[in-house]
Amino acid sequence: MAEEERWCMVTGGRGFAARHLVVMLIKYEIFKVRIADLGPSIVLDPDEEKGVLREALTSGRAQYVSTDLRDKAQVLKACQGVEVVFHMAAPDSSINNHQLHHSVNVQGTSNIIDACIEMKVKRLVYTSSPSVVFDGVHDIFNGDESLPYPAKHNDSYSATKAEGEALVIKSNGSNGLLSCCIRPSSIFGPGDKLLVPSLVAAARAGKSKFIIGDGNNMYDFTYVENVAHAHICAERALASEGSVAERAAGQAYFITNAEPIKFWEFMSLILEGLGYERPNFKIPAAVMMPIAHMVELIYKLLAPYGMKVPQLTPSRIRLLSLSRTFDCSKASDRLGYTPIVPLQEGLRRTIESYPHLRADVPSTNDRPSKAALLLGNGKVADTLLWRNKKLTLTVLLILAAFFFNFIATGYTIITAVSKLLLAASIFLFIHAKLPEKILGYKLEKIQESKFHISEEKSHQVALSVASRWNSAIICLKSLCKGTDSILFLKVVLSLLALSILGAISLHNVFVIGVPIVFLAFVVYEKKEEEIDKLVLKILSLGCKLKSCIGCFVFSSGIER
Repeated sequence: MAEEERWCMVTGGRGFAARHLVVMLIKYEIFKVRIADLGPSIVLDPDEEKGVLREALTSGRAQYVSTDLRDKAQVLKACQGVEVVFHMAAPDSSINNHQLHHSVNVQGTSNIIDACIEMKVKRLVYTSSPSVVFDGVHDIFNGDESLPYPAKHNDSYSATKAEGEALVIKSNGSNGLLSCCIRPSSIFGPGDKLLVPSLVAAARAGKSKFIIGDGNNMYDFTYVENVAHAHICAERALASEGSVAERAAGQAYFITNAEPIKFWEFMSLILEGLGYERPNFKIPAAVMMPIAHMVELIYKLLAPYGMKVPQLTPSRIRLLSLSRTFDCSKASDRLGYTPIVPLQEGLRRTIESYPHLRADVPSTNDRPSKAALLLGNGKVADTLLWRNKKLTLTVLLILAAFFFNFIATGYTIITAVSKLLLAASIFLFIHAKLPEKILGYKLEKIQESKFHISEEKSHQVALSVASRWNSAIICLKSLCKGTDSILFLKVVLSLLALSILGAISLHNVFVIGVPIVFLAFVVYEKKEEEIDKLVLKILSLGCKLKSCIGCFVFSSGIER
């Protein structure tokens, strides 16, 4: 009698850490592995073509299923015949898009749980994040699982991961399902397409010389194979009988290499290992934060027009300047987890896996300028840097027409809006009356569907409004307690800045602001090196002045 097939499924199976888990599961030969991800089919990297994954796919020990976690029917189909689910799928954490994160991290996780219960899946291991207990304000030193979720998270990714984690923990015991959550801290290793490539891009752009903060913030990094190993430890603990499974189930666990290191020392070791200079110039986080807030505001306004996610955001500044270390003794006690690859060995393997990114290897393509990177290197950059002159001139003509028709005339807001709607109505009506061809040129008609807002989109907008309202209420509650002085300072400075901006007339904003925007980025792109040197000199003088003032105050105190 043939042995019954045992299947496990890895969601987000083509992600960085998930690929390592898939390979480890194939090598252990406990289960056949079902890889679930968004792509219509699996495309292997060159190194995977000759590895165990290709052999497993060919032999039938692994299979790929295209699955959108937001589609419950697809999730149910993917979970058929599965004994264990490793739920690792999540959107890019650097994209601060609440709708996207909620749809995957919360609704997608809810669909996974429902499918596990309905399909009688025995075990569910959820990949969470240490950020679920991080508020972006306070350092975390040797934090354990007793830390509560904060009232306000650092970003929407962390908030929605916390919601997903809570759902998984709550699901434990439902229809025989055993579940637990893994919180791996700052994953690194071969195959990473975010951390090391971003570091190298910054080094090649001349931006890796800066340290945000004082450079002493401690971090826990986790080598990717240790993360995969922790998932298997969790599954094996849940599969055990008696008290072992009982103690392991319904819990969350921090996973680290158990070797805390200064954040900027870790970054320096990677950069030096690849032949780049280590960062040495310190910029206070308080100096960078207002700039990051401005960049984030610009991104929110221009993202619909092609601006890509900027690297400089408030949540990232907090992550770069605060300490985050965690105690993983609970995982050791209840799951039997211990790191299998030490930190220094993990660093060595990681550096060796990126020979093409070494400093002595020329880049295969010209690096984008800092101005382009700041603008997202998309349509916004093409417009403001005059790369697409046709697009730039079109935008300028539209702005000029808007200025002369609605701002220079001195109309009130109501009159200006009514005239704008009148012009739009006349245009749409005449456009509809025109024939489909004029002088041999085809005239593309505007479809009625262009103005339709789907029920899903309406729901997303409503969720976004509700989320912002709730954030504002949480902010007000914190102010009422009178304990958060940093929040109070942020609110005061924001309102002061708003009052100053409000005093500037719209006429002056257009007359002064538009020319500056369309010229400043072009000038910076052409004189990047000179401007950077000037900024460095100013910052250096500021630091020296701060040091001199500190010495003067200290000496005055001694004299007294």
